[in-house]
Amino acid sequence: MAVLKVLVIDDEPGIRSGVTRILRDFHVTYPFMDEDYTFELLEAPTGEVGITVIEHDRPDIILLDNKLPGIQGVEVLEYIREKKYDIVVAMITSYASLDVAIKATRDGATDFIPKPFTPQELKSSIENIAKQLYLRRITRKLTEEGKQIRYQFLSVLSHELKAPLNALEGYLRMMQGKEAGDRIDDYANHIDRSLQRIQGMRNLIMDLLDFTKIRLEKKEGRIRQVNLAEVASGAIFAVRPYAIQREVNINLNVRSETIIMADPADMEIIFNNLISNAVKYNKIGGSADITIDSTDDEAVINVADTGIGIKKSDTENLFTEFVRIKNEKTRNISGSGLGLSIVKKVAELYFGTIEVDSTPDVGTVFTVRLPKKSLNIN
Repeated sequence: MAVLKVLVIDDEPGIRSGVTRILRDFHVTYPFMDEDYTFELLEAPTGEVGITVIEHDRPDIILLDNKLPGIQGVEVLEYIREKKYDIVVAMITSYASLDVAIKATRDGATDFIPKPFTPQELKSSIENIAKQLYLRRITRKLTEEGKQIRYQFLSVLSHELKAPLNALEGYLRMMQGKEAGDRIDDYANHIDRSLQRIQGMRNLIMDLLDFTKIRLEKKEGRIRQVNLAEVASGAIFAVRPYAIQREVNINLNVRSETIIMADPADMEIIFNNLISNAVKYNKIGGSADITIDSTDDEAVINVADTGIGIKKSDTENLFTEFVRIKNEKTRNISGSGLGLSIVKKVAELYFGTIEVDSTPDVGTVFTVRLPKKSLNIN
């Protein structure tokens, strides 16, 4: 259970002890919350003591009397607002007036609990406050994550697109100035490198589109029966020219006809990423083996390669967005760091899993397990 700190600032000992007694064993739960909330009670008889407790213990909720000896409740409220603390404040007072209510609301109070209050009235208010606090913090977290993702997008685009564009410009200017000679054959190496840069940019753009699509698109109306062997064959056909260039032999082994309920585009994302990686990170003359099998309940996809492999310490972050394993062997291999995170998100979207087993200089095996039953994916 999660614990919320509740500070009661009131000059009446009976009010403070009454709130503590009512909330001590109380807990709040809602279907959308990850866990129940319980409460740790703190007390302060004056606004000055309350501010000290706020600075020391940083409560989540404050039940605040307006009429206090010394500084008043609305002044405590102003202090919290100026400090921009993540605290929900409810006013508890028998002296509430329209003017006080307007000022308290303007300064951030979310609720009013009139004195005297019953245990049920207090519990009801605390339930609402806890729900508001939970939703507010979840919203803030999602907003912050969204900002971080946008920042990462811009960082990746800035680096991964700027560098190849600069290289392309350099090659073209060399050709324009005929620095290597007058014949087109003199620039064969420059042309090959330019095409590689263009392919890298295309792959990045496709990864970003896939990533955005998974985050934003609805699945309604697109779920249907998908034959995984057919999707795998299409992905192999698409990557075959690159495999021939790297002399990597691709084998498809269908142990049983495997049909699942899914969006075909999502299955294409899984196979395209895993098979292209099995070629890209392979050794010249290596092999990539794709195996499709199933049980009564799930489809099992294995993509194994004889490539450079991954250290165990690197596999922990392998499925994190924008993370690429950087070492001497991958230094000249382009990528966005999104492919495997996209595959993981797709698998989880279908309540499936992805695992990796890898040995450096021996190879890597990715295993994806997906439920075969029809799913309601939104």
